[in-house]
Amino acid sequence: MEPDLLRAFVQHYRGHGVREFLFAFHFTAHAPKQRREELLATCEELVGPPVLISQGPWHETVHSELRDHLRIRAGEGWHIIADIDEFHDYPAPPEELIAAAEAVNSPVVGGVMLDRVAADGSISGWHLQDGLDASFPLGGFLTYTLLDANPCKIVMARSSVRLALGSHRSPDHDPVNQPLVPVNHFKWRDGIQSDLARRVSEHGSGAWRENSPAIRTEAATLLAHVEEHGGRVDIADPRLKFRPARLGSLPENWHEDSTAIADDIRQFFENSPLPEVY
Repeated sequence: MEPDLLRAFVQHYRGHGVREFLFAFHFTAHAPKQRREELLATCEELVGPPVLISQGPWHETVHSELRDHLRIRAGEGWHIIADIDEFHDYPAPPEELIAAAEAVNSPVVGGVMLDRVAADGSISGWHLQDGLDASFPLGGFLTYTLLDANPCKIVMARSSVRLALGSHRSPDHDPVNQPLVPVNHFKWRDGIQSDLARRVSEHGSGAWRENSPAIRTEAATLLAHVEEHGGRVDIADPRLKFRPARLGSLPENWHEDSTAIADDIRQFFENSPLPEVY
């Protein structure tokens, strides 16, 4: 993760009224020392030192362990929950979304990932001065359609709510908010292919523990897709529904598409024997 993405992340959420940030960073043995030092220095400059720094293998449970540590540190109340590459695009101020959820006794606010890619589908770099919108102007459903993964996210939750792996769902509560919050997912940037290849290798060897082979399968699927299409995501594939996207406005057909995806995922878990951890 590059320091510029952290800068953009803090700027984005401050624009939505967030004033307190709690960060945790995990570094594997592959993380370059210089990049790690730059990232920690940027965090200190922007919001102060991170709450937690951990090191070691990227076991599948590490993400949830770090998240839960931060939630305990945050204390009682509502929490906004986002990975560094996830930019929530709230259709109303967060406090209004929370008030609306509380009015119907719902302890969660939900969203769906909108995967953002470059205009030509290339896995490209970007510059802070250009901005994420200009660098990745298309949004679609890569995670859901191509990777056959869960793109739903719990974007806000009361402190008492349990969350599954990756904050993709709560075992106890389904979001009822409409529209669902677009979670602009800026994952498909320069460097992601080497990261995914490492996931396949390390999880496959058992060096990084996993609960299921899903992570390896998703990573291998994306790598194969990009290789098949000359180093690019196939933005012309109608199944992926790529369309112009910009922070601050709902994408075309967002309500219909996101609701259909969330309903499909909900039905899957209602009929699935998977443990609550998912």
